[in-house]
Amino acid sequence: MIRILLAEDDESMRTYLARALEKSGYDVVSVGTGMEAVPHIEADRFDLLLTDIVMPEMDGIELAQHAAQVAPDMRIMFITGFAAVTLKAGKAVPQAKVLSKPFHLRDLVLEVERMFDKESLSGLN
Repeated sequence: MIRILLAEDDESMRTYLARALEKSGYDVVSVGTGMEAVPHIEADRFDLLLTDIVMPEMDGIELAQHAAQVAPDMRIMFITGFAAVTLKAGKAVPQAKVLSKPFHLRDLVLEVERMFDKESLSGLN
């Protein structure tokens, strides 16, 4: 089962996203800040870090850079409502996927599936 660490400071958004991902068959651990995510990254294994970019204490870019050092095989997807921040994220963590808010839950689940299902993607091309 694919394990996702979700870092999102908006509690209702965090609950909404976690519930949708769990219903789609993913194992989700959710936290409210980047600082809360750090011990999880260091102590456990996750396949994907799904993080908001703009968060207090430690933003999603800093969190992703830390994750890339500690767990280089973990994939990263940013979610953000700020277009300007998207460019910064792309430069800081070029291998990461960026999903801009607002998005439909179906789009989020589809993007996660794409990240882990390369065979079906190659069949579509």
